[in-house]
Amino acid sequence: MAEGEMADTEQAAQSGQLSVVSTATDGIRVLTLAGEIDRDTGQTLRQALDASGTPRPRIVVDLSRVTFMDSTGINMFIAAHRALTQSGGWIRLAAPTEAVLRLLQIVGVDAVIHCRETLRQALSN
Repeated sequence: MAEGEMADTEQAAQSGQLSVVSTATDGIRVLTLAGEIDRDTGQTLRQALDASGTPRPRIVVDLSRVTFMDSTGINMFIAAHRALTQSGGWIRLAAPTEAVLRLLQIVGVDAVIHCRETLRQALSN
């Protein structure tokens, strides 16, 4: 990642906004998120997760820099899971922070969407 991108990501995390950096690894779209996922940033996440028109889309979402997530994130990930599965693809969540992982477990999202401890695991499994 370029130095400028890292600074933007750190700034987003500090200001409560959501930063999304999209890259590709072996045909898998990797979304690296930083900041907060809530109703104010939900549209940013929705746009990033949109894979319409992509055959058999595969997305890994790196949550290692997400500082807060509410039901908006839960709903977005469930909707993305449904849409991607219907298109023959999948979504995986990677490296959630402790607070985000707890929310995913309480709501049961981790039982529906594969959630891996590291980005490397999410890309390889």
